[in-house]
Amino acid sequence: MKKNYYVTCAIPYANGEPHIGHAYEVIIGDVLARFKRLDGYNVRFQTGMDEHGQKNEREAAKRGVSPQELVNRISAQFKDLYERLGISFDDFIRTTEPRHIKRAQDFWRRLQENGDIYLGKYSGWYSVRDEAYFDEGELTTSPAGQKLAPSGAPVEWMEEESYFFSLSKYQDRLLALYDSTPSFIQPRSRFNEVYNFVKSGLRDLSVSRTTFKWGVPVPDAPEHVMYVWVDALSNYITALEYPDESEGSLMKAFWPADVHIIGKDILRFHAIYWPAFLMATGLPLPKVIAGHGHILNHGEKMSKSVGNVIAPNDAVAKFGLDQIRYFLLRDFSYMHDGDMWDEKVAERINSDLANDLGNLAQRSLSMIAKNCEGKVPQAGAFTDSDKALLAKAYGLAAQMWQEIDVFAFHKALEHVWAVIADGNRYVDEQAPWALRKTDSQRMATVLYVLAEALRCIAILLQPVMPESMDKMLAQLSVPKDKRDFACLSEKDALVAGTILPAPSGIFPRYMPKEEK
Repeated sequence: MKKNYYVTCAIPYANGEPHIGHAYEVIIGDVLARFKRLDGYNVRFQTGMDEHGQKNEREAAKRGVSPQELVNRISAQFKDLYERLGISFDDFIRTTEPRHIKRAQDFWRRLQENGDIYLGKYSGWYSVRDEAYFDEGELTTSPAGQKLAPSGAPVEWMEEESYFFSLSKYQDRLLALYDSTPSFIQPRSRFNEVYNFVKSGLRDLSVSRTTFKWGVPVPDAPEHVMYVWVDALSNYITALEYPDESEGSLMKAFWPADVHIIGKDILRFHAIYWPAFLMATGLPLPKVIAGHGHILNHGEKMSKSVGNVIAPNDAVAKFGLDQIRYFLLRDFSYMHDGDMWDEKVAERINSDLANDLGNLAQRSLSMIAKNCEGKVPQAGAFTDSDKALLAKAYGLAAQMWQEIDVFAFHKALEHVWAVIADGNRYVDEQAPWALRKTDSQRMATVLYVLAEALRCIAILLQPVMPESMDKMLAQLSVPKDKRDFACLSEKDALVAGTILPAPSGIFPRYMPKEEK
């Protein structure tokens, strides 16, 4: 039986149009999901939209529409973007859907039945933009005298009746979790941040609001709406049809999640609040919370007011879908912020895709078409050089998985490009164009080795560049049912005599419009 694997991305807040950071996160999730599927797992990949909260209520009023009209419009933009990006999600849940609202209320009841929800009064500093409360010691003061959250968002003093969650009760259990399972939070630098915050002391958490109405009503207390993070975090199980945990249910099959992929700015909610809520309900905890860095533009945080926001649709239109997917995975380290601008993307495309991989594929397949009647050549005896290149190609999967398991996608791709570089050196050293005149059998062997190495490379790069690698595998006449990772061995190697279609370039060089 296939193993189940559940990967989620954070559900973006539906108060503004999608930017390149949203694209980066779902591409990470998509690449991981595709890798797991090709490795034989039964994968469930989920994302969606976080649509409640005061921030949306205010944004809708500013635009002169109802909150529901606002979130419908924004959610449609995100879903359309994800489809354009080739995101292979299995579910896209919106927190305004009836299925989510009912199940989120079931989750609240379970917290309440455990005795961890009580009524009180809240007073403190609240950031509408972050949908979070902050202690006085976490705040800074702007030159104008405005108190600011750590994110730079303004805070407001709030006083209202509120239900509370007994978060302080779970401080020791959370610390024990971190001590026993340090891999729970990835990368390690983020683990330390969370650990130190919890160790400094936790206060009970206000989990309802009465000053606005755009939210999930609290069961049996409709004058309250749920704190947006209780609502939003529960999406990871409401989409699995919680509270149904019977045999054969989605909850039984896929919970706990294998990984929650999130931005580092919402780590506290996922690594502290969410596990505490789950502990209170007796549900298993997710296995990994992985907090990625942010995308910067020339070293600066993207901002509408500054005018440096990168729209993902514009980037794809300019450079190509697979090119952008590759750049985001290859150029950025998961744990660090990454920098993106047009010249940097163009350089990566031209160097890695056009010059390295594109050149290796084009000249190898063109020589086969020209000198081997357009068929997979018949290899003779392999030399040590042949065996070395093939061994590296067959060994790539294990090297990549070691990196992907710790979210080092850029290092996984470095391994692939090391083999591509070896392939290009092998072509130059073996000079099959010269062998054509002196040793046609040796030429055929060299071209076979190159084609077989390309087969392995293309199979492994499918999760990152699915459209381009589909074209490359088609040019190698690799059947659709022979493209998973189980086929990365000699037993599924290319068969001599197989007819190949006429080759065509897959990765053209990028040139700015003014140079074309």
